[in-house]
Amino acid sequence: MKKSFQILTVLIAFSSSLFGQQTFTLSSNNLGGEATINEEFNGFGCTGENKSPQLSWKNAPEGTKSFAVTMYDPDAPTGSGWWHWVVFDIPVNTNELVSGAGNTELNLTPAGAIQSITDYGANGYGGPCPPEGHGLHQYVITVYALKTDKLGLDAKTNPAIVGYNLWNNTLAKASIVAYYQRSKKQ
Repeated sequence: MKKSFQILTVLIAFSSSLFGQQTFTLSSNNLGGEATINEEFNGFGCTGENKSPQLSWKNAPEGTKSFAVTMYDPDAPTGSGWWHWVVFDIPVNTNELVSGAGNTELNLTPAGAIQSITDYGANGYGGPCPPEGHGLHQYVITVYALKTDKLGLDAKTNPAIVGYNLWNNTLAKASIVAYYQRSKKQ
């Protein structure tokens, strides 16, 4: 009877630690379910503020050595979507990107973080700017917990190559989705 009790205690302790783990999560203090003129790109016919949202994450898995953040529009009429933001080599002791960090001139990302080129052809954040009248587009913002401290890439690396390297080094990822559309001008 005593041995059965000990085995049961061990099983309960193991299942509590296994199922009680916190999940890796991403959140934003200033971005809800819909992007606004604050996040909208300024160019390509859009007149937004092109300000990247504040992002924070918690509960990275054991073994995480760095982070990356991407923003992607799968609804862009390109056949391959549209990359709006690609940031990698974010130090492991970081759990937030402040609002506006996507502006490379402001130096608001942590030291060592690299903001690669987007499909706009520029480094840093490039906000939503779907074609007029094209309907709602979804903007998937993802934080990646990586098993390497550096991807070995630079700021000129295109999003597809960064994405391939993220895929090869991801321990966990968490995403939030915001929607945005532009109405046809009357």
